[in-house]
Amino acid sequence: CLLLARAMGKLQSKISFHTTKYRADGSVAQTGPAGASQQHSPAHSDAVTSVAALKPDLCVSGGRDKSVAVSSWRSGAALRRFVGHEREVTKVTSALDSSRVFSASRDKTVMMWELHGTSGPSQHFPGHDLVVTGLAVSPDASQLCTGSRDNTVCKWDTETGECLGRAAISRNLVTHLCWVPGEPYVIQTSEDKTTRVWDSRELQVAHTFPAKQHIQTCCDVSPDARYCLSSSSGSAGHGAEATLWDLRQTRGRVCEYKGHFQTTTSCVFLPRGPTLAPSIATSSSDSTVKVWDQDTAGRG
Repeated sequence: CLLLARAMGKLQSKISFHTTKYRADGSVAQTGPAGASQQHSPAHSDAVTSVAALKPDLCVSGGRDKSVAVSSWRSGAALRRFVGHEREVTKVTSALDSSRVFSASRDKTVMMWELHGTSGPSQHFPGHDLVVTGLAVSPDASQLCTGSRDNTVCKWDTETGECLGRAAISRNLVTHLCWVPGEPYVIQTSEDKTTRVWDSRELQVAHTFPAKQHIQTCCDVSPDARYCLSSSSGSAGHGAEATLWDLRQTRGRVCEYKGHFQTTTSCVFLPRGPTLAPSIATSSSDSTVKVWDQDTAGRG
């Protein structure tokens, strides 16, 4: 997320007059001169490590300052701040339109926060032996899946904090997790170069996509639950691609998005508007953010 922020900063510095705003409904509006937006105090006092959507007008972020912040998309103001982790926050997530926020940390724990509650955590999820690097919540926010560099994936009851299951796979250093909308499946990427599909009901691997040539750094699932994305590490133009996988019966590779020269750190499906083709976005250590046509792998 820090790399994404830096890349967007460089992009903004090149825009001299007009900028383009993409609304939640997919429409596009032209705004005035760049830099005309209202300025607010930073949400964090150190680098931002993760950001996720919370509500149509709110986002949640985590940082090296060990805090979790809720900010307004519209105004840019930080509205809430949660403190409780002993080390930097690595991932944040929330079930969309939920009032519950979840954060993972280098302190080996996950915490749950209530948007309208106190500044302290409402639930703790201890149990991993190393930094927690993956975090995914079910659509109804009743269950949570976490992953770590300790090679394990765990499932939790968010109400009680009880660990409902724990699965370990040798060399499965988890890099990211995301829940498939409307399904009991969780997508997971790993430093072992694979992307796995977990069945959360029994916490078993339902499918493993063919291993790539490089570490898989991030994943995302399309809103219709038909496809998932994974992104690769790389250097000097080798690797660093994003890959589109079919989650339906074929479960094969659909296409690749190549163009970054360094590790692709994140990948995401973009909201589809009535006049916009299905698109994805990727960010990279090469200081760029690229937007791609999902079907043709052409850059927008």
